[in-house]
Amino acid sequence: MMKNKNVIIKPVDENNWRDFETLFESKGGPHYCWCMAWRMTGEERKNNTTENRKKFIKQRVMSKTPIGIIGYIGQEAIAWCSVAPRETYRSLGGDENLESVWSIVCFFVKKEYQGRRVATTIIENAKDYAKKNGAKYLEAYPVEKNSPSYKFMGFTSMFKKIGFIFVKKAGTRRNVMTYKL
Repeated sequence: MMKNKNVIIKPVDENNWRDFETLFESKGGPHYCWCMAWRMTGEERKNNTTENRKKFIKQRVMSKTPIGIIGYIGQEAIAWCSVAPRETYRSLGGDENLESVWSIVCFFVKKEYQGRRVATTIIENAKDYAKKNGAKYLEAYPVEKNSPSYKFMGFTSMFKKIGFIFVKKAGTRRNVMTYKL
């Protein structure tokens, strides 16, 4: 699969928190969620507001908990992929028999950069990032293109093209797909 060579990938950390924040608050960005939907603890759910979700994700970043990667063109943050150890998320319906699994649960690509292989580039880099951090498997939970929901998790066809294998259904819409690193 061809990568977009103009896209530079960096893990989200305390040094680029502001880039992450700016990307999420940009037009069409997931500022309502702050990519906490699959991460919130029971205690955090008791205080589930947009402001608190931002605070919760920032706490994870500042404590050096992996949350994902940002794609840049030049100095501009243009894309996001939530990729982290599976145990940092609540149950996603994956293969519980596998060990050292990282999960991809969300994407955001700025509208003006869609259709330029940014999503596939970020997935390819997510593979490298997870493997570098000790993962043996990468799991994703995409949907079909005609799905009425969960499109932020990516599309099954895209993951299939880059080598992910269907494992099972997770609910009525999401598919569990795995890639051996």
